[in-house]
Amino acid sequence: MTSRTRSLLAASFVAALFSVAAAAQGGAQTRPSGPAADYIVGAQDVLTITCYDQADLSGKFTVETDGTFSYPLIGRVKVGGLTLRQVESEVKTRLVGDGYFRKPQITVSVDTYKSQKVFVVGEVRTPGTYALSGDMNLVEALARAGSTLPTASGEAIVVHPEAGQTPSGPTLPTAVINDSEDNVVRVDLRDLQNGAFSQNAMLRDGDTIFVPRAESVYVFGHVKNPGAYAMQQRNTTVLQALSLAGGVTDRGTTSRIKIVRIVNGEKREVKVKLTDLVLSGDTVMVAERFF
Repeated sequence: MTSRTRSLLAASFVAALFSVAAAAQGGAQTRPSGPAADYIVGAQDVLTITCYDQADLSGKFTVETDGTFSYPLIGRVKVGGLTLRQVESEVKTRLVGDGYFRKPQITVSVDTYKSQKVFVVGEVRTPGTYALSGDMNLVEALARAGSTLPTASGEAIVVHPEAGQTPSGPTLPTAVINDSEDNVVRVDLRDLQNGAFSQNAMLRDGDTIFVPRAESVYVFGHVKNPGAYAMQQRNTTVLQALSLAGGVTDRGTTSRIKIVRIVNGEKREVKVKLTDLVLSGDTVMVAERFF
């Protein structure tokens, strides 16, 4: 099995993982079952309220832009910013206070999520803004975005908004490219592929999921499949770059490999060993054997 075949199989596995996650989660924006009790209700959310004491009081109610909705018998109820359990408590208190019930049996769940959202950008099939369900994780978000592209790197970067802020669009601080910050989480997608679901980050309102484009390395000379290859991991060695190109031919040698590298706009040739790291944009040249 060639390295290219292995890469395609790995990509297919990740795509299948995301597809299975999407199917398991149901629809993209509508889920009949209630999420975690600490979900914060917001404008445009559609709530399902079930009253076991009187069926006529059960139904679906849309939270309006002012954070309220109208409920039979008690009128306007302010729920924006409350958790689902707090909404249940508020409705029960109003029903009891107005003398309609002693101990009303009320449950509240979210029928359609619209107030909270996440942003998925970068090397995914359908980048965009997606509704955040109460227990949405990274795999589900990538599945909704159609999974990663073949040009994607092997990681996803989750950027949490600053405390007290919910951005109206994707947030991509300098930390995404440079050093990590407290609000930036890097997830190795290969770890997820290998079953490390502890890396499956839970998402918050306003999160941005950024999938970077894989950096490229060029491999030429006496290799089986010369060309440009995506570096699916940060620390790619010369040997790994050669394996992407199918390995060295019978006429090639691994003892005289050089890299053509652009440094400050100037082209330099560097002699390297198989264990040396390659950089983005490097051209690896494999020389011919003397005999």
